[in-house]
Amino acid sequence: MKPLLKKTTWILPVAALLFACGGKEKKNTTIEVVETETSKTISLDIEKPQLTFGFIKLTDMAPLAIAKEKGFFEDEGLFVSVEAQSNWKNVLDRVIDGQLDGSHMLAGQPIAAGAGFGRQAKLVTAFSMDLNGNGITVSNDVWSKMKPNVPKDENGKTIHPIKAEALKPVIKEYKTNGKAFKMGMVFPVSTHNYEIRYWLAAAGIHPGMYTADNVQGQIDAEVLLSVTPPPQMPATLEAGTIFGYCVGEPWNQQAVFKGIGVPVVTNYDIWKNNPEKVFVMTEKFIEDNPNTAIAVTKALIRAGKWLDEPSNREEAVKILAMSQYVGAPVEVLANSMTGTFEFEKGDKREMSDFNVFYKYNATYPFYSDGIWFLTQMRRWGQIPEAKAADWYANTIKDIYRPDIWTKAAKLLVKEGYIPEADIPNTDGYKPATTDFIDGTSYDAKDPIAYINSFKIGNKDKAVQ
Repeated sequence: MKPLLKKTTWILPVAALLFACGGKEKKNTTIEVVETETSKTISLDIEKPQLTFGFIKLTDMAPLAIAKEKGFFEDEGLFVSVEAQSNWKNVLDRVIDGQLDGSHMLAGQPIAAGAGFGRQAKLVTAFSMDLNGNGITVSNDVWSKMKPNVPKDENGKTIHPIKAEALKPVIKEYKTNGKAFKMGMVFPVSTHNYEIRYWLAAAGIHPGMYTADNVQGQIDAEVLLSVTPPPQMPATLEAGTIFGYCVGEPWNQQAVFKGIGVPVVTNYDIWKNNPEKVFVMTEKFIEDNPNTAIAVTKALIRAGKWLDEPSNREEAVKILAMSQYVGAPVEVLANSMTGTFEFEKGDKREMSDFNVFYKYNATYPFYSDGIWFLTQMRRWGQIPEAKAADWYANTIKDIYRPDIWTKAAKLLVKEGYIPEADIPNTDGYKPATTDFIDGTSYDAKDPIAYINSFKIGNKDKAVQ
């Protein structure tokens, strides 16, 4: 039996329909599209259907690739171009300047833009792209010196997670030989910067402080951290410019495949189920195009859910391997995307939650996740002065927008794409947790106490 037909009215720019209209006049044109009743999507009045989104070539851009390739954007009446960008600064600038309508972005970027560090702008995230997904890799030389300091099980197998205590004597040896110990991270406000700093500091290794005069963050540093774009990490390590790095996939596994380095810890072990990338638009874009913002969020939530179906990961890897997306070999991408992670060559271990795109409410933009980044910016001096506790909450509520996410998710429930149980019953804060490599307790509702709990970093008195 043929499906019944229904008509939906769409309003699209003539530029999108030159094949139908043939004119050059830049006005909106109303057209009717015949749909079958098999389509479940609730139609929104899309203000801007033609969109250009950016990304960096990393595995965690996957929700964008999947939303496009599986037709989730089209289901929402969106016609999306997805374009690779050269580096994170370029991503930020192009979104702020309006050259991109939105982008895959470091979680710290919209937060820093609203908190006073780096280029200032009003940016918004309604969608968290993933959990976990990063690792810290060291050169073969560094690993050969670290390995004797790492505990082993009864079978002689390295015990994970590896703490930075194993690195301390190596740093000392390099210093004795007149070599500064250099490591790479992808951007000053990246998760990677804060994770490698957290890992080092938990072992009493000072990763350096930021000041107005030292924007490299190397004051008092025992390890000199510098910025390297993710795809360049393996080559920079191989050249000996740096001795290790913190980066997302596939660039840790690439070091293993090339035989130039060894991942020693993942960010799952530094902070279990930590937030990683976010999807960002400007506040002005969302104000001018509220329905479009909801539609984009709907498509991305569906993509995250699709990605967390284990049976879909093999197809996801093939999509990400395409040159217009990550462009890495299938076998490299599969190493982490299919529930495993390889440390030393041949030491492949089960790690089902290395890449999480939907479960554990991964797509929801929790205030508490954003506040963690603010505490680290203050800890390391990127925020130069102490702030009142309510400053942290008020700042993040202008940037993280769970209200948009919730509107999108409720529509997906009505359409039958996600169960209602997948909408968290929350005030935006996760419970306090000790799921960190050093066991320190993090309570987002008491950010000053959290900052003061660390031996290394700024200490704050309560500010009224």
